[in-house]
Amino acid sequence: MSLKNEIILGIDPGFGRVGFGVIEKTKTNEWKALDYGCIETSRKKKFVDRLVEIDEGIKFLIKKYKPQRLAIEKLFFSKNITTGIEVGHARGVIMLSAAIANLEIDEFSPPQVKQAITGYGGAQKAQMQKMVAMILGIKGKIKSDDAADALAVALCAGQSLWIKKKAV
Repeated sequence: MSLKNEIILGIDPGFGRVGFGVIEKTKTNEWKALDYGCIETSRKKKFVDRLVEIDEGIKFLIKKYKPQRLAIEKLFFSKNITTGIEVGHARGVIMLSAAIANLEIDEFSPPQVKQAITGYGGAQKAQMQKMVAMILGIKGKIKSDDAADALAVALCAGQSLWIKKKAV
């Protein structure tokens, strides 16, 4: 089953750095990376201004790549609840930008992403990055952990979409 012209914008949410990865389905039904990196906000700015920067960055990516869907990682709280709340605000801004642009939105937990990419929900970060690079044909290490995570989230959405379409 072909997912022709399918472009997915994957997001690893944050407020200091938002990882992004844009992938596209090729004619041979493989995924390729169109772009990846981070939207970085200045620590010197007020929090609300950083949210505006994130919104502008997401809108830029949507306009440039015209994805059909946005895949975003669900929040995973560990130790710092304040940081988690701030990331939640950023995540809301990102999802609102995507909704306004009429993108389909998929949400995945970190274990779901790890399971989809490596076959093991408890995979280590290095294993994930290696598999993402291998699947997308990226030579060498992906420099930013945030960008690698965003590419992984996008791939998870692509796999999930393929499964959904195959079931129909």
